[in-house]
Amino acid sequence: MQLLAKLLKALNSDDSPWQLAFGVMLGMIMGLTPFWGLHSLLILFIVLFLRVNLSTFLLAYALFSGITLLLNPFMSGIGESLLVSTDLNAMWTGLYNSTFGQLTQFYHTLTLGSLLFSLMLAPFILVISKILVVQYRVRFMQWVNKLKLVQFLKGSRIYQIYQTLGE
Repeated sequence: MQLLAKLLKALNSDDSPWQLAFGVMLGMIMGLTPFWGLHSLLILFIVLFLRVNLSTFLLAYALFSGITLLLNPFMSGIGESLLVSTDLNAMWTGLYNSTFGQLTQFYHTLTLGSLLFSLMLAPFILVISKILVVQYRVRFMQWVNKLKLVQFLKGSRIYQIYQTLGE
């Protein structure tokens, strides 16, 4: 119920569609990749210091963390194929021997594969998310706000507390 209330509040807010879309995109990258890593700190830094909608970031993170379980073998295969490539052997050796390279954890097949996969997917998720937010606001927002479930959620004590915390 709280997740639905947060999603509706974010969609109905005055935040720009790009703010919501960037939240979804960054949540997707964070959700598809292993949590502990230098890339995670960079994403959290971007989320906290730029005007990204935190609710959509957290919802996308939760959604894509679940999807990760299905995609892990595929993403690990991507990382493994890059790490065993003889053409890239010198680069991986040099990266592994540097402190920065060890912090990135690109020697781990899942980290490398999932980060590459999520970065390739990111522009598409960004544009699709922006389009969906705009279409929701144009076509469905009035209809959704009239639903009994939404009116119940907006009248609930949890939503009222959430509203006061957000202001």
